Amino acid sequence: MSKPLALSILDLAPIAEGTSTPDALAETIKLAQLGDALGYTRLWYAEHHGMASIASSSPEVLIASAAANTKNIRVGSGGVMLLNHAPLRIAEAFRTLEALHPGGDGYAMRALRSGGGEEFSTYLAEMMAFDEDNFPTDHPFSRVPVAPGGIRLPPLWLLGSSGASAQAAGQLGMGYAFAAHFSHTPAAPAFEAYRYGFKPSQAMPEPHTILGVSVVCAPTDEEAQYLSYSQAVQWALFTTGEQRRLMSPEDAHARVLTSQQQSVIDHQSTLWIVGSPRTVRDTIAEKAESAGADEVIITTTVHSYELRRRSYQLIAEAFGLVPRALAA
Repeated sequence: MSKPLALSILDLAPIAEGTSTPDALAETIKLAQLGDALGYTRLWYAEHHGMASIASSSPEVLIASAAANTKNIRVGSGGVMLLNHAPLRIAEAFRTLEALHPGGDGYAMRALRSGGGEEFSTYLAEMMAFDEDNFPTDHPFSRVPVAPGGIRLPPLWLLGSSGASAQAAGQLGMGYAFAAHFSHTPAAPAFEAYRYGFKPSQAMPEPHTILGVSVVCAPTDEEAQYLSYSQAVQWALFTTGEQRRLMSPEDAHARVLTSQQQSVIDHQSTLWIVGSPRTVRDTIAEKAESAGADEVIITTTVHSYELRRRSYQLIAEAFGLVPRALAA
């Protein structure tokens, strides 16, 4: 690739068996500080609800916490489920974050409710109109002041996995992140459609693409494969309707799976990058180059928080990221 590959972190705040939700939330700060020190570009928090194994239900709270405890890493959300919220509330929440931590990262948005693309477009248009203060004078929202005033939203990103979402992001002058960590759709055509239709905006003068990947890195391929089975079994159980916290690799390997659950693992595990630092580095670089990604954002799910941090450290060292000084 012509320039060094930027690496970032997507934190789902996993809750491991034998730990508590406060433990998982405290770990988000430790990982944020480590990512900042290791030289990762940005840190995004996901928004998930009703999942026993994930604590990231309120990304704006985690953003505020991470931004207050780091120095250089760009902090944002990937993503906000826009149809779960009133557009005004999202505009005000992220304006407040931008006022508290100027220059913060943008956030991705995705629609997961049943309203579909048309309703999502309406919500997105309302949120942007609140931010730009350009509702028509006869619109009832034109008289609604957005607080805090004098602050604009950080750069917006659209998180998707299709050509339609890519085209929308380009036409609106947003950044585009592709969810290759759970989607089997190839990223390259979406990135091409995004760049082809891109219209520069004040916040995003040039197109920028981020490829989301799921990675487990350990000193050896064998250890990485062993640790990754916690994620594999967790995915299979969730897909077949069983909710529980992330189990240890020992318990995961002892779990007797149904044929349906094993089929889920066989299908989904083809997306995961698992191995030693060299294996992981080569695979990430190949995927990023073939997709045409400007940046890669990595999510890692293993039972041990310490080994999760080690995974990110090994990846940073494998890519030669330049370490930074820690925030006070």
